[in-house]
Amino acid sequence: MIPSLRYTLAFVINVVMPAAAYRLALPHYGLLGALVASAIPLLAWVCIDLICSRHFDALSAMVLAAIAMSLLILVSEPSQWLRAVREPLVSGIIGAFFLLSLFARRPLVFYLARSTLARERTGRALEFDTMWQVRPALVKSIRLMTAVWGVGLVSENAGRLWVTYSMDADEAYRLSAFARYATYAGLMGWSIFYRHRYIKRQ
Repeated sequence: MIPSLRYTLAFVINVVMPAAAYRLALPHYGLLGALVASAIPLLAWVCIDLICSRHFDALSAMVLAAIAMSLLILVSEPSQWLRAVREPLVSGIIGAFFLLSLFARRPLVFYLARSTLARERTGRALEFDTMWQVRPALVKSIRLMTAVWGVGLVSENAGRLWVTYSMDADEAYRLSAFARYATYAGLMGWSIFYRHRYIKRQ
């Protein structure tokens, strides 16, 4: 698959489709039903990927984990304030995972990149493992991408928490949603640009 098409497909499946399902379900089924609906496109994609290509999509699994955390917070009947900030908190937790993974031998973006490349053809994942061992520039680039995603998500978390705390509910919801989509779009756009730049240099 063409790299740009692959990244576009990843954005549609992991951001656009869950967000659309959430919006469509919210007026009819409430918050709990909307969260469940947002997970359906991801679950379907993970199952199709496993059946058709015997591949497990790590990015979709990460988004599903975020939805699962939101559901856990919701069904645990937390305070009203915690309910309001649950989505920013989830994105902040994911951002923290990115940053903490920098201390591991292989950071989180390594597994996301490996998962994406494995879909291209059989053996591509093993090639990536080999390149990780022999190319210091690749290691540096993966760690940089992990750091950028971690800082970006944690910063988005802080901004959305401030919005939720300091504004009325309707205005805070609109601004928080804009910040969320703008952050994801910005991070994915930067990742595509940085990847093309890295390949060109190599």
